[in-house]
Amino acid sequence: MRNDPGGRMRQSAVRSRSITGGGALALTLALLVSSSLATGVADAATPHPIPAQAFTDFTGITAHTVTIGNVSTEVGGLFKGAVVGTEAYAAYVNAHGGVHGRKLVVASADDQFTGALNRQLTQVAVQKDFATVGGLSLEDSFGGTVLAAHPGFPDVSESLDPVTQKLPNNFSPAPAAQGWPLGPLAYFKKKFPRQILHTATIVAAVPATVQAWGHEKAAMDHLGYKVRYDPALPPTTTDFTQNVVAMKNAGIQILFLEQMPQNYASAALKDLDQQNFHPIVVLGAPAYSNVLVANSGGAANVDGAYLEQADSLYLGGDAMAIPPVTTFNQWVQKVAPGFTTDLFTLAGWLCAELFTQALRSAGAHPSRGSVLQALRHITDFSSGGLIPASNPAGKVPTTCYLIGRVVSGSFQRLDDPPVSGSTHGYRCDQPYFTGG
Repeated sequence: MRNDPGGRMRQSAVRSRSITGGGALALTLALLVSSSLATGVADAATPHPIPAQAFTDFTGITAHTVTIGNVSTEVGGLFKGAVVGTEAYAAYVNAHGGVHGRKLVVASADDQFTGALNRQLTQVAVQKDFATVGGLSLEDSFGGTVLAAHPGFPDVSESLDPVTQKLPNNFSPAPAAQGWPLGPLAYFKKKFPRQILHTATIVAAVPATVQAWGHEKAAMDHLGYKVRYDPALPPTTTDFTQNVVAMKNAGIQILFLEQMPQNYASAALKDLDQQNFHPIVVLGAPAYSNVLVANSGGAANVDGAYLEQADSLYLGGDAMAIPPVTTFNQWVQKVAPGFTTDLFTLAGWLCAELFTQALRSAGAHPSRGSVLQALRHITDFSSGGLIPASNPAGKVPTTCYLIGRVVSGSFQRLDDPPVSGSTHGYRCDQPYFTGG
């Protein structure tokens, strides 16, 4: 089933692939970029002093190269996108002369969905690489203990571990925290005031997913939603027929699937069609994919579904209005021809861009300390509109989001302000809800 950030099946690559289908990363990423959106007000950056020795630490840097580590879960293809996105941005930078004449070299390592290996590989990166950039793993709490022990080592990543997120040497282009954004929920309340009294969702029966759903449900309750159906299913579930029948019998009118990755969302959409049940469907960032429509059985099964996420239509829909969309997709295909770009690819790209911005600011002779210092001054990051403006230095997540809809088999913006406006095409009309 979707949203399985907690499925710890590591016995074999084949079994890992069953998680990869999307489950293992679903809500995981609801805490991430879908959840650039999906979290609450973050703690302010801890003002711990940068260790003095970090300013004379040039590990991983030469006159011609800067080596950055990337520790991700690649087994079964789970977070392969994070590696590809990091490599794509590095290739883009290198093609334009590098940073102060130095090329970025990405040293990637697969933790194979194993905590001990994640810790070991992070330790190796600290010993030989200048920084870790763009890594993504459900086991990153293990590597986080290494980062905590080396506060002079820069880590620019979308950590999925709340403890690691708060470390003074971890910086994210999309900071996360506890809670839930009210913007999208307020939008659908205004648009469907009666239907939200008959709301449903389906979540994975793993701790992280259930916890995240608890935050969202509290926000829904706050706004007057009435959740009538919200089962937590085993993360291996791929047939939702019984759930669809139950929702139909319960009179559900709006179904939130924003924490489902595309393979599970597509399975649910197929089952909805087979039971001739057509509630309002709301998708989220994990389901935003170029293969969702095909995997759902065609446009007829997806058309009319809504999308809410805290990213642009980075797969191509915003290419005309936001030039970095084209740059991003071109370079992903240059380093990995035919690769199916996903949310994690974007995460890797954004992390590499944030690191590069700090590396440039650190001057011609950067140390680990000077890059950390530069990262502490980046309070406005948006990658030219790929995402809403965030505050990496302050660890403050954005309150902005995008509303879209599937029309004739393609994702299109809906009711969003113009990209040329003050919010650069994003809706920034509601705060985070931290109660409940």
